[in-house]
Amino acid sequence: MKQTIFKLTAFLIATSMLLSACGGVAGGAGAPMKSVGKGEGEVSIIAWAGYVERGETDPAYDWVTEFEKQTSCKVSVKVAATSDEMVSLMNEGGFDLVTASGDASNRLIAGGKVQELNIDLIPSWKTIDERLQNSPWHTVDGKHYGVPYQWGPNVLMYNTEVFPEPPTSWDVTFKEMTLSDGKSNKGRVQAFDGAIFIADAALYLKHTNPDIGIDNPYDLDQKQFDQVIELLKGQRVLVNRYWHDAYVQIDDFTNEGDVASGSWPFQVNMLQFAGLPVASVIPVEGATGWADSTMLHVDAPHPNCAYQWMEWSLNPKLQGDLAAWFGSVPSVPAACTGNELLTDAGCATNGFNDFDKIWFWRTPTAACSDGKGDCVPYSEWVNSYIAVIGG
Repeated sequence: MKQTIFKLTAFLIATSMLLSACGGVAGGAGAPMKSVGKGEGEVSIIAWAGYVERGETDPAYDWVTEFEKQTSCKVSVKVAATSDEMVSLMNEGGFDLVTASGDASNRLIAGGKVQELNIDLIPSWKTIDERLQNSPWHTVDGKHYGVPYQWGPNVLMYNTEVFPEPPTSWDVTFKEMTLSDGKSNKGRVQAFDGAIFIADAALYLKHTNPDIGIDNPYDLDQKQFDQVIELLKGQRVLVNRYWHDAYVQIDDFTNEGDVASGSWPFQVNMLQFAGLPVASVIPVEGATGWADSTMLHVDAPHPNCAYQWMEWSLNPKLQGDLAAWFGSVPSVPAACTGNELLTDAGCATNGFNDFDKIWFWRTPTAACSDGKGDCVPYSEWVNSYIAVIGG
C-alpha cells in the first residue's frame, strides 16, 4: 500500500509541476485529454450506494480522505439508486464522473454524454484485470470511455430463519409457495425497480422453460419478451416492494418482514454486520450482474481532479477495501491478496472465478447483441415494466 501511494503521489506531483501553469490540455472537440494538469480543487461523482466511502459509516472503510489530502480535490458524491437515474443525472450535467453499469454506459456513450479517455494518463490501467480492459460496456470501436471499478453478481438474498437451507432457485420470488415457517411468500418478497430486471426473469425462464428458446436474456424477440412479461405480471401479486434504494431494502429486511429478494452483496453485508439472519446464494439458474466503470462527463467541470480520481480508483488498497465493504470483486487482481479487510479468500468468496457465469447488465437494442437480430429494444422494456409495476 505504501509503495502504491508513493507512486501515485509522485505521479500527481510530477503532473502538477509540469502543467500547473496551463492546467490540463484538452484534445479538441470529441478527443480525449492530452495531459493532466493542476487539480481544480473538487470532483463530483455519481455513484452507487457504498461505492465512495470516507469512513462516516465505519472508519475502517475510507478511501476518500487520503485522496483529498494528496490532491486537494474535495470529493462530493451523489448516490443514485438505478442506472436510469444515473443516465438522467448525466444528461442534466454538472457532474464529473459516474460509476456506470453496463445498462447505462453504452447509452451514455451513444448519447455523447461521456468523453473518450486517454488511458496513457492513467498509469495503473495496466493493472486492470485483462477480462475487463476491453469490455464492450465501456469500449466502442477500440476507444475507451470508462475505467473498470468493481463487478459482481445480483444475488438471491434470503432470511436464514425462514430458509434453514439455502433456496436453490429464483422460483421463491416468482411463484407463490408455502415457506418453512408455514406462511406464504406472498407479500414477503421483493423485485428490483428497474426495467433491466426483465433480464432476471428472462434468465429464470431460460432455465425453467427452455422451449421458449431464450439464449441471451438481453436478446428477446417479441414472443419471448411477451412471455417474460407475463411471468412478471404473475410475480406482481407476490411483491411487497419494488426496491431501488439499497438502504430501504435493508430496512425492509430488518423491520418489514421481507424474506427473499434479488439484491446486491452490499445489502447482505450490511445486514450481516448488524447481526440479522441473512445470507445470499446464486441459484441454479445463474444470475445477472454488473461490471461498473468510472466514466467522465463530456463537459466535466473538473477534468484534472477527475483523472486523478480515476487513477486513485485503481489503487489496490482502495480496490480491496471497497470489495470487502460492498461484497464485490476488484477490477485490479492485485487487490485480492494482502488486504486485511478483504482477506486472501475474499475475491473467491465474492465471485472472482464466476466471471463467465454472470450475465452482465447491458442495454438491450433492436439489433440484438450480434447487430443482426430483431430484438425488443430497451425503450419497450421500460414501458412494459412500468405497466407491470403499476398493476
